[in-house]
Amino acid sequence: MSKQEFAVLGQDDVEGCCPALLTAPLDEDQAADLAKIFKALGDPVRLRLLSMIASRAGGEVCVCDLTPAFDLSQPTISHHLKLLKQAGLIDSERRGTWVYYRLLPQTTDRLASVLTRPAGQPLPAKTSAGAAS
Repeated sequence: MSKQEFAVLGQDDVEGCCPALLTAPLDEDQAADLAKIFKALGDPVRLRLLSMIASRAGGEVCVCDLTPAFDLSQPTISHHLKLLKQAGLIDSERRGTWVYYRLLPQTTDRLASVLTRPAGQPLPAKTSAGAAS
């Protein structure tokens, strides 16, 4: 796995950050930024961790509550959480010996805005691969 560093994304306002995929093509920088977030979400463990954090009542969860849900070592869970944090999907706060994690909704809102079809825009017509014109 690559040891590249991720820039923290999703800290800007959602509006105007990226066009929706169906309204205008992404430029190279926008595509690179979004790819880092999707890469962080591309692992089943990280996707489950994000879901567990996002769905927790109160909006945050202790790492001590996340680790037992997986058949993985604590350092491995910490690594996955670090990647989610570097991608700007979560934030953390240390309280004594425990670290508490919370979702950064501006990043998930950004992803949603990019993937959402504009209101009133029809879906593209389906074409069959073998159909004659």
